[in-house]
Amino acid sequence: MQTYPNSARVFAHNRQYIPGGVVSTNRATAPEIAFVRGQGSRIWDHDGHEFIDYHAAFAPHFLGHNDPYVTAAVTRALAEGRSLFGSGTTEFEGRLAELICTHVEIADSVQFLNTGSEATYQAIRAARAITGRDDIIVMQGGYNGWHNDVACNLMTPLAALGPRVSPGEYPFHPISAGIPEAHQRLVHPVNFNDLESVRWVCERYPVACLITEPILQNVGVVKPLPGYLAGLRQLADEFGFLLVFDEVKTGFRHALGGYATLCGVRPDFVVYGKAVANGYPLGVIAGKKEYMDFFVHPDPARRVLLAGTYNGHPVPTIAAIATIERLLMNGGQVYRHVEALGALLETGVHEILAKLGVPATFVRQGSAFCLYFMDHAPVDWHDMATHHSFGADETMRRELIERGVYFFPLATKQGSISAAHSERDIELTLAAWAAALEHAAREHELVLVDRLAR
Repeated sequence: MQTYPNSARVFAHNRQYIPGGVVSTNRATAPEIAFVRGQGSRIWDHDGHEFIDYHAAFAPHFLGHNDPYVTAAVTRALAEGRSLFGSGTTEFEGRLAELICTHVEIADSVQFLNTGSEATYQAIRAARAITGRDDIIVMQGGYNGWHNDVACNLMTPLAALGPRVSPGEYPFHPISAGIPEAHQRLVHPVNFNDLESVRWVCERYPVACLITEPILQNVGVVKPLPGYLAGLRQLADEFGFLLVFDEVKTGFRHALGGYATLCGVRPDFVVYGKAVANGYPLGVIAGKKEYMDFFVHPDPARRVLLAGTYNGHPVPTIAAIATIERLLMNGGQVYRHVEALGALLETGVHEILAKLGVPATFVRQGSAFCLYFMDHAPVDWHDMATHHSFGADETMRRELIERGVYFFPLATKQGSISAAHSERDIELTLAAWAAALEHAAREHELVLVDRLAR
């Protein structure tokens, strides 16, 4: 069993000065590993262990760690003295905005922030200003940031959530202390893929917006059923609320412009982050011009404040320009490459499952994937929470880490392939995955073909 004594020393030191020893509490995992370097598809820890990385820091490293093209652009910017001025604008802000608006059909104009959470916060605030309403709809099993409106109902235990209700809403289940009850009453969680519950809420409350990931990618990869996203667009038009797509994880990973480009549904606002700058901190809010212009509305009473000292910082802005340039090269070769690797991984996992006789389902969208220990792809959180073996999932992830393949060690977290991964990486991953799956299946008494009978 691998040990991590040098990582342990780093954690012990940091706990003296940082609550929990980590600066984002969702990074507190077991095993506790402190990483020191990332390059391409690999990461290394303080003890010298090397891992093929499929966590990708919660998915921003779509081109791989320290992509040479992006790194070169950032290095040039620093050498040229591209500083943060905090007054006026820069050519780089305009260049990035032009790139996005040119290549993303649903973006009439854009604004830049530092994180996805900031961008979803601004989208909701703008929707309230535009509609004059206060209530919002969120998805059970979705994650849209850390702020009060959306810090709820991510992986709610069924004992707290209650049985499936349709049509209807679920109780606000906070994932943080400090959210006022009065605020909670404005938020209405419903299950993903349930249009009738959206209608039910709209008939009872003045809904300003519905915010959703078009694919739920914080509980793996939960895809929209046929017609679901188009149905949300129709309900938004019928009831007058704004449709907000949170593409912080799906944006630029699944297509240039995100999943909305693939599904053909135009939201009123769309939010990007993570992969848009390949790991540099950047949030983007884009949408219809008539709505984006509320950030500069001539009436101060209707104008939506958008401010931030570090908005448009030159380093992440230039990193994003370079990332999009890379995605445009060779007619989108990056997307073809990761799709081919994803298909190779999917075929290999299916073969392993069939050989072992393990009841599990591999769900993939391009470079994003998740294995569920259930006999079908989940359609919502209730489905997943009822049928998936979370224990087997976490055992499998720990066993993969032991074998040099880094999956985030929490059940149902998405795996991410990058443009830096190779066919050899996939071969090594499949060999490790076969052993990890067999271990998890035996430990959790899942169906397993007797090897002696083969």
